[in-house]
Amino acid sequence: MGMAAAPKQVPKKVLQGKIALVAGATRGAGRGIAIALGEAGATVYCTGRSSRKRTQRWVPTPGRPETIEETAELVSAAGGRGIAVRADHTKPSDVKKLVATIKRRHKGLDILVNDVWGGDALTEFGKTFWTVNLDNGLRMLKQAIHSHIITSHYAVPLMLGRGRGIIFEITDGDAFYYRGNLFYDLVKISVIRLAFAMARELRKRDVASVALTPGFLRSERVLEHFGVSEVNWKKAGKKGNINQNSTDQNDAPADFMASESPRYIGRAVVALAADPKVKEKSGRVFSSWGLAREYGFTDLDGTQPHWGDYARKKYGKYKICDERFYSYWVPGLVELIFPDWF
Repeated sequence: MGMAAAPKQVPKKVLQGKIALVAGATRGAGRGIAIALGEAGATVYCTGRSSRKRTQRWVPTPGRPETIEETAELVSAAGGRGIAVRADHTKPSDVKKLVATIKRRHKGLDILVNDVWGGDALTEFGKTFWTVNLDNGLRMLKQAIHSHIITSHYAVPLMLGRGRGIIFEITDGDAFYYRGNLFYDLVKISVIRLAFAMARELRKRDVASVALTPGFLRSERVLEHFGVSEVNWKKAGKKGNINQNSTDQNDAPADFMASESPRYIGRAVVALAADPKVKEKSGRVFSSWGLAREYGFTDLDGTQPHWGDYARKKYGKYKICDERFYSYWVPGLVELIFPDWF
């Protein structure tokens, strides 16, 4: 199932002294990334809206117990320094205040992870764009695209002149295919495009910009869906028709057996952030499984899940964003006309 065994690794403090901001660190990939950065010794600002300090304005995600404070504690327990800051990344005033705090305390920022999402409850897979809930779709664009732009707008100035910085846009899929819902598709393709556009404007600076996708992610919500925990998750592979998906989502138990923990994409972030030649990768989209093979990191259980190999073997071949694909992007007409803009 694409689960090649590899020796377990003891994380090294390769990011000691680095300052990171994980926007959307409450749960899922964001939490896994924050903890992995902690493993590597970084100071990690863990932001989001779900907090232990509940007020009328700050309402946690319905039905979810995770908080940014809990994530920050897990970061510190992993060996880094976790700092929880409640922020709504769709509100420029919140992000501006957050970035001012980071500047006052640390003078700069080395790693920015744009992982704000919150669109699971808003997505209606398999429905046509003229039948889905329009308000939910537009809200998804605000939550998962506008928030990323707002955060980068305020945070990137802190990254300039630090020696080597990197921006991560967390997406779903390393290809240009359609993703089953118009708004979901716009979000996941748009953040890849954001990584590319920012890379073009940063190409003469010391900051890289990449998009990154996990495979089948064992998030808290997914584990709950299968009725298992991270400790006993493989039990889900013994239930019902293991190859059957629901009508509106990819949840075949056999596919879940090829899944990965959120720490896997977190270690992909660490690998790229620690790579002195990462600027050569700027403006492209990468997968956790592909980077695991390149850099040698493993998941929590010492394996290297490879969702790409598994999916192609089971469902058929599909094309990913490769060298030929990127050759259509650069140079663009505007760059040929105005080569000195950036």
